[in-house]
Amino acid sequence: MGRELSLLLLPLALLAAPAQAEGGAAAAMAEEVKIEVLHLPEVCSPKSKKGDLLNAHYDGFLASDGSKFYCSRTQNEGHPKWFVLGVGQVIKGLDIAMMNMCPGEKRKVVIPPSLAYGQQGYAQGKIPPNATLIFEIELYAVNKGPRSVEAFNQIDKDGDKKLSELEISQYLKEEFARDGKKRHPSVHDEILADIFKKNDHDGDGFISAKEYNVYQHDEL
Repeated sequence: MGRELSLLLLPLALLAAPAQAEGGAAAAMAEEVKIEVLHLPEVCSPKSKKGDLLNAHYDGFLASDGSKFYCSRTQNEGHPKWFVLGVGQVIKGLDIAMMNMCPGEKRKVVIPPSLAYGQQGYAQGKIPPNATLIFEIELYAVNKGPRSVEAFNQIDKDGDKKLSELEISQYLKEEFARDGKKRHPSVHDEILADIFKKNDHDGDGFISAKEYNVYQHDEL
C-alpha cells in the first residue's frame, strides 16, 4: 500500500500508542529542555499541542563537540518530516520542545540525555551514551491530528459515538476516490480488516470513541 496511504489513512490506521500523562510529569520534564526561539512569525497561530500532526525540518548536533548526527533535509528526498506530537514518534525531548510552536517558527533546543537516548546512546545514529543533544528546528505546518474529534465525527455519519464497519468502509471509499489512484479491490478489504484488528479492542464490531481516542482528548 506504501507511502501514498500514510497520510490518507492516518485517522484510523495509526497504531494505538499508550496515553501519556498531561500533568506534573510533563511539566517536570519541560523544565529540563532549554528552548531558544530563533524566529517568531508576526502571526503565530495555530500553536502546536499534543496529538497535532506536525511538518518540520530539524538538524541534530552533539553538544559535546558540535558534530551533526542528523539532518532531515538529507532524507525522504529532502521533504520535511511528518509526525504526531506528544505520542512518542520522536524522542521525549523533541515532543516537549515542539509544544506551543507555530508554523514559521524556528527554535534551538538543548535536550538532556534523560529525554534523549539516555545511558544506552544510539549507536546506529552515532549518538554516544549520556549525550546532550542540540536541535535546530523549523516548523512548517500544524494540522489536526489523526485522532482529532473532527476526524471521528466526519466518519461517524449517524452520530452514535461509535464507528461501524459500514461507516469506515464508506470513509475508505471516499478517501480512495479523492486520492484518485487505482487500487485492487482487495486493498480496501485488507485495510478495513487491519483497522478493526488494531482498534476494536473489545471485539464488538465497532470502534468506540474511547477505542479511537488514543490521545485522550476530553471532547470525546
